[in-house]
Amino acid sequence: MSCATAGGRPPDIDALLGEYTGPAVPGASVVVIRDGRVILRRAYGMADLERHVPATPETDYRLASVSKQFTAMAIMLLARDGKLQFDQPIREILPELPAGAQRVTVRHLLNHTSGLPDYEDLIPDTQTVQVSDRDVLALLARKDTLYFPPGSAYRYSNSGYVLLGLIVERVSGRSLSEFLRTRIFAPLGMTASVTHVEGKDTVPHRAYGYSPDSAGFRPTDQSVTSATLGDGGIYTNVDDLVRWDQALYGETLVDAATLRLATTPPALPGGAETQYGFGWFVDTYRNERRWRHTGETSGFRNAIQRFPDRRFTVIVLTNRNGGEPAVIAERIADALLFGAAR
Repeated sequence: MSCATAGGRPPDIDALLGEYTGPAVPGASVVVIRDGRVILRRAYGMADLERHVPATPETDYRLASVSKQFTAMAIMLLARDGKLQFDQPIREILPELPAGAQRVTVRHLLNHTSGLPDYEDLIPDTQTVQVSDRDVLALLARKDTLYFPPGSAYRYSNSGYVLLGLIVERVSGRSLSEFLRTRIFAPLGMTASVTHVEGKDTVPHRAYGYSPDSAGFRPTDQSVTSATLGDGGIYTNVDDLVRWDQALYGETLVDAATLRLATTPPALPGGAETQYGFGWFVDTYRNERRWRHTGETSGFRNAIQRFPDRRFTVIVLTNRNGGEPAVIAERIADALLFGAAR
């Protein structure tokens, strides 16, 4: 185990991460931030079982859907620049989409209220080559039906965030990878953060993904959907996520009014409720306002939970299928923020 801790070492935290501990199991990296200070920074298990590389706080994990908050921020930056509007129809930017998507707006994509089909369901069972964001657009272009009228209901949509990544490219004239690097990662000092496509670039201090089986763990680092970027393609480490977390308290990227918009779920017809803003689930936990997200993809499970009114954040990144990082994050918050076991 590799670990570093500031501000004390509560004895129950290591127990929460017990299944990630040891030289023969995929690992986890954990960070806790209170009032702008890292009070816990720790790593467990292995980043690479085949090469016997331990996980450290510098290990880069695939964020999966935790990436969506960065794609959403890219859209917010373009709106701030006057390059697009939240209520702009997406076919003005992506005219390849069918007529059935005519009423879908950028805001609908951000809030998961577009009704667009799930691209995962459109991939042929015979597919062996990884699907790109442009491949997703082509799949959606051939499907002229929606699950529901745009804005009338909520349904979590990876399709929507892939399209948002493409919108960033069309509007900015830069690849999503380059836009994120120049407008978010570099300004915040997130030097370990990259969008990754296997075979096209490299990830520093990379964790590889695994799945449990009868013999222990087998590599499951890539799947046919591991090359899409807008919905889940970022690799980063807990140290860079500390920088990201702290930027969300100020106006380094966008102003406070835009962040309030991003963390205010939309009202739906008939009084229906949704907890999703722009790249974040927003709810309450123990009567405290919370921003949260999880990420699940081939070989990785992650969670981030922010309690902005208490300036407290827990981040858990892991390189295995299975496990419950979101539950672990809640238990850490129980112990270090709320002072209670649960």
